Amino acid sequence: MILRSKKEIMELGMNFAINCEKIRIFTLEGSLTNSNIPEDEFQDYDFSYFVTDMDFFKKSDDWLDYFGQRIILQKPEAMELFPPELGNWFSYLMIFEDGSKIDLTLIPLNEFEDYFKESDGLVEVLLDKDQLIKKTIIPSDAKYHIQRPSMQSFDDCCNEFWMTSTYVAKGLARKEILFANDIMNSAFRPNLLTMLRWKIGIETNFSLSIGKSDKFLKKYVSNETWDTLLSTYNMSTYQAVWDALNFSFELFRESSLYVSKTLGYPYPEYDKKVTNYIERIQRKYR
Repeated sequence: MILRSKKEIMELGMNFAINCEKIRIFTLEGSLTNSNIPEDEFQDYDFSYFVTDMDFFKKSDDWLDYFGQRIILQKPEAMELFPPELGNWFSYLMIFEDGSKIDLTLIPLNEFEDYFKESDGLVEVLLDKDQLIKKTIIPSDAKYHIQRPSMQSFDDCCNEFWMTSTYVAKGLARKEILFANDIMNSAFRPNLLTMLRWKIGIETNFSLSIGKSDKFLKKYVSNETWDTLLSTYNMSTYQAVWDALNFSFELFRESSLYVSKTLGYPYPEYDKKVTNYIERIQRKYR
């Protein structure tokens, strides 16, 4: 089945909104509204319909067939294992047989003002039947730009990085590789990425975003830094995790020293103390 074009999908969304009296506002969100993101076939169509009767749509999923034959449908607000987070809103995540994906959210019309107040800025109004929206909405990713850290935030990041590194070392010493890997990914690595992000922010005058999950980070670091960072994801053996930990230290120390010097923030003395502590563990248990 041939992937439908952007024009086809957008027309589907618009025509359904125009022809359904219960839909009063139609918006597009996400990467398709962001001029800084190159378009590709894997981008989602993040549609929102502001409706006068939520129950009318929620009583059956048959109306979703209008958008095409699906290979899977997920309704996050109807799930038990993963508690809903959207309040009165209700969403449908759909992947179709042609490979296109639409994330469609129903929002009570009386909540449209709250929606725009809480918007991340990446929203485009495609239809406003009652002309309820008085202010021109211009999509922007400014809310996602890397932010200059305060001195407290800088030290907090350093503190969390070095503290959680000791948990990784403890897991490796105890031969608990799943524990060590979990700490690496959930508590330790995010601080390394945060510091790399701040370094990029300084170098680009805090004028851009590097995307969700830092997906554009490669564009803004050296090949050596990138290769070293990727090597820290090799965690299939105890030896590999020890190496990943040490490579992470090198990257974090380099970037945090740069941020410290450039912003005039004190560099934490516990770097050296924790490093010595972990070296003792490595000598005994590696």
